[in-house]
Formats: sequence, structure tokens, C-alpha cells
Amino acid sequence: MIIFPAIDIRGGKCVRLLKGDFKQETVFSDRPEEMAKKWQAQGAQFLHLVDLDGALAGESRNLETVKKILAAVDIPVELGGGIRTMKNIDDVLALGVRRVILGSVAVRDPKLVREACAKYGDRIVVGIDAKDGIVAVDGWGVSGDVEATALAKEMKKAGVRTIIYTDISRDGTLAGVNVEATAKLARESGVAVVASGGVKSLADIEALKPHEADGIEGVIVGKSIYMGTLDLAQAIEIAAKED
Repeated sequence: MIIFPAIDIRGGKCVRLLKGDFKQETVFSDRPEEMAKKWQAQGAQFLHLVDLDGALAGESRNLETVKKILAAVDIPVELGGGIRTMKNIDDVLALGVRRVILGSVAVRDPKLVREACAKYGDRIVVGIDAKDGIVAVDGWGVSGDVEATALAKEMKKAGVRTIIYTDISRDGTLAGVNVEATAKLARESGVAVVASGGVKSLADIEALKPHEADGIEGVIVGKSIYMGTLDLAQAIEIAAKED
């Protein structure tokens, strides 16, 4: 199981939001590339980047910051946030980003997902953000009127191999990851799933670990590593253990 430290970028800074609310923002660093180096030094194998400005604008807005991160580390990174056209996908992957995360567009334009998967294979990941099992889109402000598991099954048909599942009600709350819903999505969809939202402590990593067999391949950690409630190096050690 892979631990993905999250670096959320807004205005070129590393920030965290509470439940995706742009009015509830905490700035953790003016230099996100320094945070990237810190997490790599603690053993991170893969970084999860989110362009928050891009998510609102519907197109990438922080690619200069992404370039700085790519130059600062030698581990792979994935990027999400407002990537909604094939040109944007091409541009981001050309920078050296390993995986692109498609979010709202997966609901609105599944044809693009199919095209992207046909061209780039497992470099395309779909992010499903849900509350009470219903998908949310456009920076989490709008209901997509689609059930998360149904969307995951459609994405599998489109060629998607990995889904990031975020429980919005827990994101940034340190309330604990929604293990049951995440494992259920993985089992029922047959797609590899990365858990996201609410991770607080090593107990969350230990709770997810047995569900690797269900298809949980990783977990994104954000506020917990910034606030110090989760030790990244220890989390990586637990995640790497053979059952």
C-alpha cells in the first residue's frame, strides 16, 4: 500500500482546506517544493498534488509551481485540479507528471476519459469525490447526481485502472478515514482505489491495510502530516509490511 503525501496548491502556496471550503484555508508553506523535498526525505514514494485554483477555474493554474516541485524531487507525482481537456492532459504529462487525475470531467465528459485512457493507459486516474455516496463536482460545490459506485464501474469500462475516492465530509477534519465506504467501492467496482479524506493517525493506516485484498492500493495523507498527528515515516513502514 502506497502512502501519498498531499500538497494542495493555491496561489503558488502549500495550503489545506477544511472539507474543500476555500474560505477555511490554512497556509503551511510559501514554497511547496520545500514541502515536497521534506516528504521525500521522510520516505515518500509518490506525491499527490492538487491545483486548487485550477479546480475552480476549470484549467491548470499552478503549473509553474508544479515545475518547481518536479525539479526538487526525484519521486513520481500525480496532479489533479481542473484538468478537463486533452490538451491540458498532454501539457501536464509533458512536464514530467507521472499521473493526471480527472475529476468533474469524468461525470460530464466520459468520452474524454476513454480517449485519455486509450492514449495514456495507467497514467490517467479518476478522482471520485463523494458525500453520503453521491458524487460531487466543481470543487465539491455541486452534486453530480451520480452514485459513486456506479461512476466507478463506468470508469472501469472506460479503461480507468485507478480511482482516488475522497469522502468530502471527512476531508481536512482528522475524523478518520471512511474505510468501509472505500473498501466497498473497490470491491464492487473492481478498480484499484486510493483512499482519501479524514486520515488522522497510524490507526487509519492500520485499518486500511487489511483491505488491500479488496483493492485499496494506497492512501492520501494531508492535514495529519502537516499538523503532526501522523508520522509519515512510520505510516510508510506500516503500509509496506507484508501481510
